[in-house]
Amino acid sequence: MSSQPFTEVRFLAGQVGETVRLRGWVRNARTSKTRFIELRDGSGFVQCVVGATEADPASYELAGKLTQEAAISVTGVVQLHPKTGQPELLVKSLELIGGSTDFPITPKEHGTEFLMENRHLWLRSKRQWAILRIRHTLVKGIRDFFDEDGFTLLDAPILTPSACEGTSTLFGTEYFHEGMAFLSQSGQLYQEPGIAAFGKTYCFGPTFRAEKSKTRRHLTEFWMVEPEVAFAHLDDVMVLGERMTKFLIQRVLESRQEELKILERDLAPLETALNNTFDRMTYTDAVEKLKTLGSDIQWGEDFGNDDETILMNATDRPLWVHRFPKVFKAFYMEPDPLDSRLALGADLLAPEGYGEVIGGGERASDLQFLLDQIKHHELNRADYEWYLDVRKYGSVPHAGFGMGLERAVAWICKLPHVRETIPYPRMMGTLRP
Repeated sequence: MSSQPFTEVRFLAGQVGETVRLRGWVRNARTSKTRFIELRDGSGFVQCVVGATEADPASYELAGKLTQEAAISVTGVVQLHPKTGQPELLVKSLELIGGSTDFPITPKEHGTEFLMENRHLWLRSKRQWAILRIRHTLVKGIRDFFDEDGFTLLDAPILTPSACEGTSTLFGTEYFHEGMAFLSQSGQLYQEPGIAAFGKTYCFGPTFRAEKSKTRRHLTEFWMVEPEVAFAHLDDVMVLGERMTKFLIQRVLESRQEELKILERDLAPLETALNNTFDRMTYTDAVEKLKTLGSDIQWGEDFGNDDETILMNATDRPLWVHRFPKVFKAFYMEPDPLDSRLALGADLLAPEGYGEVIGGGERASDLQFLLDQIKHHELNRADYEWYLDVRKYGSVPHAGFGMGLERAVAWICKLPHVRETIPYPRMMGTLRP
């Protein structure tokens, strides 16, 4: 066995003419006089050419018997494909590490239910590899953006004693002798005390919604980044959200061209979003525009998924919709001083029909207003005493937002459903694997 160290496929472009060792899995193999193996090692894909004169006899024979997803190691010379100019490997020797028999996900078409049941194996496909690599880039980009912008990561608890938004869409569990605890809907309430210590904070972690929804945009478990800023107002939220979104788009365009090509993603809409100022529109104006586009929405109603799709199919760049009726916004939203019917909230809707990716706004800073809201929404004041303390000791205007990672991935990759945006999706009817 050779003592030469292994290299990774991603480095091959800089090793043309060199003899290297690779290891990975057989994505597919074609057998003729010359054998062709597409090898996947996690960092990329490469064609391995096994000729009868270049490879040793045992390796040549083995190459003709390889099956999909067999694990192998290969040694050969890196050369450039004569037509594509991409690196490929002229194989000298090949070893079988782990066999594979009847891998269930073949190159033929499979139904969604079958693929979801075999999600642990579906991850190996080229498309899923590309999507989850882009997800990884977005995760790192989010952390880099806030870390470089002077924010402090303030992790929020997953087990909470109450609802963040005063709804009943919660997953509950018994918590020792203290009664019920709930899986967090949001870390926002826990960021608000943090801003008095750090000025600018964010949390980034899993959140849970027990909504019985089966739309293409909903997961019951998803990841959300939630920044919060002291001395900030509604406009500051929209500026921050736009800067972050453009930072992330640029990061993906700079570092994930191969993955975007695999997904056949048209880059023009992403470049338009990157190079233009996002549009802004009040909720009231958006309702009027929706009516002209055929929606039957009435003022005072929240947007449905269809409304967001209709609105965003009519524009080529992200849109901030702001100043919503407070009747369907969270109890902690600051009211509009110019119209008491409205809350100072803002949603960022993505183009190409993708709808909301960011939701946020300005938080109420007045103690009495929050007490009145808690009473109006019939919430238990005792559950929020710690939250109210923030308004008792040096209360300041502050604002923030939440961005659902999976919705951002879906838009940037242009996916038809969010189930492909997370390694192991949790939805109604989907708990395994």
